[in-house]
Amino acid sequence: MSNQAKKDCKTLIAVIISAFVYALAMKAFVETGNLFPGGFAGLSRMFSMSLSKFGGITIPFSVFYFLLNIPPTLLVYKYVGHRFTIFSVLQYSLTSLFTELLPTFPITSDMLLIAVFGGILGGLAISIALRADASSGGTDFIAIYASTKYNAPTWSYVMYFNAAMLVLAGILFGWEQALYSIIYQFCSTQVVQTMHLRYKLNSLFIITEKPEEVCDAVFHYCRHGITKLWGEGGFSHTPRCLLFMTVNAYQVHGLIEAIRLVDPKVFINVSKTDKIIGNYYQKPLD
Repeated sequence: MSNQAKKDCKTLIAVIISAFVYALAMKAFVETGNLFPGGFAGLSRMFSMSLSKFGGITIPFSVFYFLLNIPPTLLVYKYVGHRFTIFSVLQYSLTSLFTELLPTFPITSDMLLIAVFGGILGGLAISIALRADASSGGTDFIAIYASTKYNAPTWSYVMYFNAAMLVLAGILFGWEQALYSIIYQFCSTQVVQTMHLRYKLNSLFIITEKPEEVCDAVFHYCRHGITKLWGEGGFSHTPRCLLFMTVNAYQVHGLIEAIRLVDPKVFINVSKTDKIIGNYYQKPLD
């Protein structure tokens, strides 16, 4: 089996697990507490409940969820990556299917527990898909498109969109469920921000006596440039080379290991980077 085939198999398994876990979150927590999850899942529930309450028309959540995902799917397919889009379509299609097949099964009647653990489970499902180079569609598509274009995390903006949506839900269906839904979405967003590292950036300040060996190790590990600065140790007065570079957060651990193999005495300072302007290589999604 080729490396690409192995990668596709791993992604497929992750997508199936992600869809099933998200469907569990919907059935065990969201429907039990009448909550509105984030993104297009929340919009789909709102549309379905609005038609049922104000028009007497019953259309399943899964129908709206699938249809709403079509426009952003076309956007991402054109601008981000075909493989990524195909697996994402599979994820939200399976989510729609599992949501229809699974029964609603309450785990607890405590609304706070429903909101917190439902949000954690929903965020975990989204993160599983994202870490496998797929997504759950909807606003994830839009956030990934913006993150790819601007090289900065945009998940907080997704939360702002969700909060605005919940204001409308509060007006239509009551504020108690809307407020608990904010807790659900906050927990979900925090899980995603913690687990998904692709668009988080770190800057590395590397002080070494072996700059050439370190540079070779870095270039072998990843395709990021390095800036060399020459200085002197303040105490020892020996010459030192300061290397500066910016990498994705998920690359930091492996990069440090590669550097320490060639220079065990290296000094590395890792700091968070909010945004960069200029030429930065971001490995594209397939």
